[in-house]
Amino acid sequence: MTIIKIGIKELCVNAEKQIETITVDDALSLYQDEQVVVVDIRDIRELYRDGKIPGAYHAPRGMLEFWVDPESPYHKPIFVSGKRLVFYCGGGMRSALATQTVQMMGLKKACHIEGGFAAWRKANFPIEDVE
Repeated sequence: MTIIKIGIKELCVNAEKQIETITVDDALSLYQDEQVVVVDIRDIRELYRDGKIPGAYHAPRGMLEFWVDPESPYHKPIFVSGKRLVFYCGGGMRSALATQTVQMMGLKKACHIEGGFAAWRKANFPIEDVE
């Protein structure tokens, strides 16, 4: 049996020390700002099931690094637009790791939403259906 050295909780705690985390209230004030791209990194099935923050750009976590890198054949120009990137996932763990990763790649204007989509939903903020 393989013993891991660092578990997911510790990875996320370490990421949180290196990145900016914003509250859902902060996210609400930003999500319609033209200089901000809210990025949903959840699996597409989560979007179909639960909806998303209105206007959020969907970038599945598994493709994120490939979409960010201009040298990748999968690159998406929105990631080098110079806009502030606000990442979220279901509960805030994947988005913390995603934010840490894109910052290591050079995108310094990135943060994530504490508590993710669950916190957004709990606050009764707007949700857009995804079909």
